[in-house]
Parts: sequence; structure tokens; C-alpha cells
Amino acid sequence: MQKFLIIIGLVLLGAGLAWPWLRRLPLGRLPGDIHVVREGFSFSFPIVSCIVVSIVISLILWLFRR
Repeated sequence: MQKFLIIIGLVLLGAGLAWPWLRRLPLGRLPGDIHVVREGFSFSFPIVSCIVVSIVISLILWLFRR
């Protein structure tokens, strides 16, 4: 459990340091992401972005298990 928490902490630290570059990625603005804007209301549901992130994480974990 300790090793897992340390790894998660390092990943979050790395993502925080790389945030200026990571926010330029088109995640949340991919074709298929739902974004509704009405007067006084905005709703965003990045379904395609979630699927892409899930596939990438699954591939990375699969590679580490081999």
C-alpha cells in the first residue's frame, strides 16, 4: 500500500509540474464530447475524452504487467 501511495503521489506531482503543457492537449474538446451552452447555464460531458484516457491508461497498465 505504501509503494502504491508513493507512486500515485509522484504521478500527481509530475502531472502538476507538466500542467502548462498538458492543458494544451485537446482533451475535453474532441469530436463527440457533449457541450451544451444556454443562457446562464453551461454543461460539459467529455465522453470521448474519457474513453481515450481510459484506453491509454489500460494500455500502460497492460504493458507494465507483462
